[in-house]
Amino acid sequence: MSDKLEKNELAQLITCIIEEKKPQTIKQLVILIKEKLQTSEQEIVGSILKLQSEGKISFTKKPSQTPPKLAAYVKTEQTLWYWATIAMAVVTVATVFTIQEDFYPWVYIRYVLGAIFVLCLPGYSFTKALFPTQVPIKLSTETLDTIERIALSLCMSFALVPIVGLLLNYTPWGIRLTPIVLSLLALTIVFSTTAVIRDYKNQKPASAA
Repeated sequence: MSDKLEKNELAQLITCIIEEKKPQTIKQLVILIKEKLQTSEQEIVGSILKLQSEGKISFTKKPSQTPPKLAAYVKTEQTLWYWATIAMAVVTVATVFTIQEDFYPWVYIRYVLGAIFVLCLPGYSFTKALFPTQVPIKLSTETLDTIERIALSLCMSFALVPIVGLLLNYTPWGIRLTPIVLSLLALTIVFSTTAVIRDYKNQKPASAA
């Protein structure tokens, strides 16, 4: 009798998780169930297949949305963050070099963009390079939430900018506006491009499966 109750509890849990969490794969569903109920993976899969055969749940194969080539992938909506980051960095650099410090009130645009450029973009692009793919549902071992990404981006920017200044101090250019701005621009572009490449490689196997 207890075994039957456990199976009913497992079936109800599977249905509940599918409705609330909407996992994209069976693997994600199994992980979420094991977090709630201490049972074997074989038993979970067996219950899932049974529910599917009874018509109580159904799975649809999601068509691949990842283009076969990286050049095509960077043109999709998934990489809008990449182009927004690059555009923000380029516009900031152009603003810094074109708007003079005594050109009021336009100089305030330079201050705002400059603050974002220094405090956010290097750390954000570096964080995206470290943690490129955000899975559809929250699994603590596979993703960072928005607050964690923001906090980590700020911390990494505070760490990277002084390092850039220290390295420039030992170069012929020194710690001046132009080399600092161009160095941060280069870092942002390199880290963002690395993140896009890693994101593409992480999604490509899933689309081929």
